[in-house]
Amino acid sequence: MTKTSPSASTSSSPTSSSDNQPANCSGGENSVKSIKKKKSIIPKIFSSNKRNGRTSDNDVTESEYDKKVAARRKAFLDDTDPYIRKSSSERQTSSRIEGLDLSNFDSSLASVTPIMEYQDYRIFVGTWNVGGRTPTHELNLDDFLQVEGSSDIYVIGFQEIVPLNAGNVLVVEDNEPAARWLALINLALNKQHHDTMYSSCDSSPNSKHTTTNKSNFFQKPNLKVLSKNLRVDSTLVKTCNCCLDSLIPEVRRPRRIHDNPFQHRYDTSIEEFFAIVPDTPAYPGLAEYRLVSSKQMVGLFLSVWARKELIPYIGHVRVSSMGTGIMGCLGNKGCIAISMTLHRTSLCFVCSHLASGEKEGDELKRNADVAEILKGTQFPKICKNSDRKAPERIIDHDRVLWFGDLNYRVSLPYDEARLLLEDNDWDTLLEKDQLTTERRCGRVFGGWKEGRIMFAPTYKYSHNSDIYAGETTKSKKKRRTPAWCDRILWHGQGIEQLSYVRRESRFSDHRPVCGVFTVDVEVRTKITSKFRKGYSCTNTRVNNYDCVPHRHSFYDY
Repeated sequence: MTKTSPSASTSSSPTSSSDNQPANCSGGENSVKSIKKKKSIIPKIFSSNKRNGRTSDNDVTESEYDKKVAARRKAFLDDTDPYIRKSSSERQTSSRIEGLDLSNFDSSLASVTPIMEYQDYRIFVGTWNVGGRTPTHELNLDDFLQVEGSSDIYVIGFQEIVPLNAGNVLVVEDNEPAARWLALINLALNKQHHDTMYSSCDSSPNSKHTTTNKSNFFQKPNLKVLSKNLRVDSTLVKTCNCCLDSLIPEVRRPRRIHDNPFQHRYDTSIEEFFAIVPDTPAYPGLAEYRLVSSKQMVGLFLSVWARKELIPYIGHVRVSSMGTGIMGCLGNKGCIAISMTLHRTSLCFVCSHLASGEKEGDELKRNADVAEILKGTQFPKICKNSDRKAPERIIDHDRVLWFGDLNYRVSLPYDEARLLLEDNDWDTLLEKDQLTTERRCGRVFGGWKEGRIMFAPTYKYSHNSDIYAGETTKSKKKRRTPAWCDRILWHGQGIEQLSYVRRESRFSDHRPVCGVFTVDVEVRTKITSKFRKGYSCTNTRVNNYDCVPHRHSFYDY
């Protein structure tokens, strides 16, 4: 058989294509045949040379052919998109493509993990045992609430807002004091907004502003009416909002807070609301802070307030109360707990009043109260998300703040404690603090934290004075060793205490205690994926050219 050289084959192609059918039909067919002949001849040449063990002029011809192919390839790639310049091996090893199997393409887009970030929020916590006294309009809470600090959330807990007598414990609790405290808190938190609103009204020549007579403060208020008018719409915060937690921050709940809630939610006389506290802001719905939730149980009263800008991000608000008092179940002692979520972080606020007494062994009763509260407090199930359920127990929350009159005393005789107080030797006195001792021994509040105490004992003071009760009481039975009964603790990561102080109000035999915290809150941020549903991907074809399969033979160019 006579072998045809590649050069002869190449030179004959133009002749054959011109002798056959018209160029528009026969040119393509002849070109394909010519290329196939090239592919079939070259291997035969190589195998023939190897078998004969010698070289021929065909080797030179083949070398020239390779140079021509390489030159054509280089000229073609110089004028091509840079993504095509990658070799086949480079495309195969690209980190952005693992294969051409697109069977799981839709499912992979649906399971894109959102980017999570943390945002700091400032939370104020205050606790005050008011000794069964009802406030008057002259009581100013500005100092207690540290309103100049402008926290994002205010959590205020009271103990003994009513006398703990049989009538309040066994019959019907008196909610008039709770309504007054609620109105005073609202006045303190929204005072700046209130002053600004009225100053603008007074500057108008046609404005008429009348102040309610302070004697109206002594009219009996209704806690239900007041809390309803101050509280945000329950449909905003008390339901599950997991499905409404969009990937895009701009897409929030479809429901809105009414700019003027009085147009929608007032079903009683507005005069009853203004009669509680004079100079109360005329439109609580326009105030800077809104009441998220409040609850009274006999003498305990807890309320949570938040900036109105945070309301769309608050959900799963639930309330649970538990009595640990007389017979182990009545509400003269116990706790109120409020659970909620801020963005994607669960928060729990626990206000408690534990067993009293400074006899030896009474601290064990208080330990038992804490254990019972942690075990027995249960929040209702309202979450519809099976992947991330709202916590049902206190300890299951991401961030927990526990405060109140915990009633832990100082294990020292009155005379010894008095000498240490005269020298302001609080460190030595704290070594005998029962709560510190019990926590150190692991008998209560395991895993919880408390800030360093740098203030004098908060209990027990004589009425309307700065003198501890033991100094004015002749009877030893009525003496009480000064102690840090009022405390604030926390549990969980992402909590930092900024301050831990007491306030100097003489309103009761306890001094109020407050703390300010920064809390890390998990926030879901916007996804920048180009494959998110509802977005076109056509403009990304060029940028993702290496993800498209290409032919790698250069004979077809």
